[in-house]
Amino acid sequence: MRSGYKNMKCGLIGEHLSHSFSPLIHGELTDYDYQLYELPPEKLGDFVKGGGLDAFNVTIPYKKDVMQYLDEISPEALSIGSVNTVVRKNGKLYGYNTDYFGFNHMVELSGIRVKGKKAIVFGTGGASLTVCALLRDLGVSELAVIGIEDNTPENIAKHSDAQIVVNATPVGMYPKNGNAPTSLSAFPDCLCVFDVIFNPARTALLLEAEARGIPYVNGLPMLVAQAAKAFEYFTGDRCEDGCIDKITSLISHRTRNIVLVGMPGCGKSTVGKHIAERLGRQFVDADTEFETKYGISPAECIESRGEEEFRRMEHEVIRELGKQSGLVIATGGGAVTREYNYAPLHQNGCIFFIERALTKLSRDGRPLSMKTSPEEMYAKRIDSYRRFADVTVVSNEVVEDTVNKIISEFENLN
Repeated sequence: MRSGYKNMKCGLIGEHLSHSFSPLIHGELTDYDYQLYELPPEKLGDFVKGGGLDAFNVTIPYKKDVMQYLDEISPEALSIGSVNTVVRKNGKLYGYNTDYFGFNHMVELSGIRVKGKKAIVFGTGGASLTVCALLRDLGVSELAVIGIEDNTPENIAKHSDAQIVVNATPVGMYPKNGNAPTSLSAFPDCLCVFDVIFNPARTALLLEAEARGIPYVNGLPMLVAQAAKAFEYFTGDRCEDGCIDKITSLISHRTRNIVLVGMPGCGKSTVGKHIAERLGRQFVDADTEFETKYGISPAECIESRGEEEFRRMEHEVIRELGKQSGLVIATGGGAVTREYNYAPLHQNGCIFFIERALTKLSRDGRPLSMKTSPEEMYAKRIDSYRRFADVTVVSNEVVEDTVNKIISEFENLN
C-alpha cells in the first residue's frame, strides 16, 4: 500500500451506495480518507462544485451528468461520453474515465479473444458507453446495444447469434438480487458473459452462465482496476505491480460468505460460531433469524402450519441472508431440500457440507427428526447436500478440528 496521502479527502458519489466496496479497495491502495456520498440528483451540481473533496469517483447514475460541471475532460472521457474520476487541481475540476482501463482488465482476465466476435451489451448509461468503446477498440465484428425500452424478446431474438454478452445495467445488483436483463437461452453461441455488477458476486445472469458451463467474469476485477487507475490520477503516484490482482483476491475473500449446511444436529451453529470468532466475522443462524422475523420458532411453525408453509417462510429468511457479504451462515438442516434456496446461498457464498455420523446427531426439539429416522432423512437429503456443497467436511466429533478444516479450505479458495 502506498502511504503519505492522509491529508487528502476523497470519495465516491452516487445515488445509492450501500452496495459499494470502494472504501475497502481504496483502503488497500493507500491511506487517504475515502468516504461514500449518496446524493439525490438535485444536489449533484452543488456537491461537485462545492470543493469539499480533493478527488472523487462517480457511479450510477451520474457518470454522464457530472460532465457538465467539470472544467476540463480528458480526450478519452470525452470520446466515450462518460466520466467516473474527478480530480480538483488549482481550483479546477478535471474529469477522466478509468472504467475503460477497468473493463479492459476484466476482458483480459477472461482469456476470451473478442476480436471478430459479435457482442451484445445491455444498458445505455455511463458504464455501457465505456464497455462499447472498449469492445469497438478491441475489434468486435458487430455490436448490439439493448436499452431498457428496447429489451423485448423480439429485439433480443434479432441478436441470438451474439457470442459475447455484457450486462452494463444495475439489473440484479444488491439489494435487488435475483433479477437479470436477459436469459442466456437466447444466445446459443455465447462464449463468455461479463457483468459489471460486483455485488452480488454471482448475479442471476452469472448463476445462469455457471449452470450452463459458460465462462464469466463479474465486475469486481473491473472495479479494482479502475480504482487503481483512479488512485494514480488522484495522487500522481503509480500503483505497485500486482496490486490489482492482489486486492481483487483480498476483497473477494473478505466479502464471501461461509455457508454451512448439513443434517439437523450436526453442529452447524457451534462450528459456525467458532469460525466467526476466529475470522472476526458476524455469525448468523438461519433458525434464529427465522424466529426473530416471524416471532415463532421453526419447530413451532412446522407443528402449527406444516412443513410447506415453513419452507416458504424459511426461504424469505435465506434470501435476505444470502444477499449479505462476509457472514458465517448456519442454515436449517432441511434448507437444501428446496432447490430455490441454492441461488441465494451460492450468489455470495462458499457452501460447506458438514457430514457427521448419524449416531451422533442431536434430535431434541426437531419435529422432523423425531418423526423420521436419521437414516431415512439422510437417504432423502444426501443428494441435495452434495448438490449444494462446494466443499464437504467430515466431522470427527472434535469441534476445533472441523473448524480448522473449514477455515483451511476457505483460505485456499481462489
